[in-house]
Amino acid sequence: MSTAHLGPGDYSHVPNPEQALKYAIRHIAGERVEIVEGVITPVSPSWEHENTVDLIRLQIGPRQRELGLRSGSGNLDLPGTENFYIPDLALVPVKLAVNNPGALLPDQTVLVVEVTSPSNADTDRIVKRRRYAQFGAPLYLLVDRQERACTLFSQPGALGYTRVEGPHPFGVPVRLPEPFELDLETGEF
Repeated sequence: MSTAHLGPGDYSHVPNPEQALKYAIRHIAGERVEIVEGVITPVSPSWEHENTVDLIRLQIGPRQRELGLRSGSGNLDLPGTENFYIPDLALVPVKLAVNNPGALLPDQTVLVVEVTSPSNADTDRIVKRRRYAQFGAPLYLLVDRQERACTLFSQPGALGYTRVEGPHPFGVPVRLPEPFELDLETGEF
């Protein structure tokens, strides 16, 4: 059967539409994109945004090395969904980060950090928080630059995170629990 006879949205001829979509976005030249609930979204953070991520990375860095973790903004796949995220910062065990050309899963992370921007704040606050919990990311730190507050989510489950600490206004330290056991200073965010 010719694909010309297929109606809009009929992808039955495609062996695995989810995998095809996720493959395609990883091969877009010159662009970093993620898929959020089936919508392809470019990732282009501002310098203010990157500054916040860098401040977090600098504070966590010494403890990260002690724990044998690597930090970055590598791909996170959410299999069985139309989601493929590029977090602002994720910490993962060294053995998963080294020589891994593919994506990791949220439950393979130790901490995921998203920093809001005006264009994606609700995505980070609602959609990604729910999905990270469903896929077992143990700690999700939301740095909400528009609300000027940080919230730490932990104890993930199918319906969301069962433990929420915050929102803490910028300037109030945020305690990162095990394995970090450190207070994250937020005054410069």
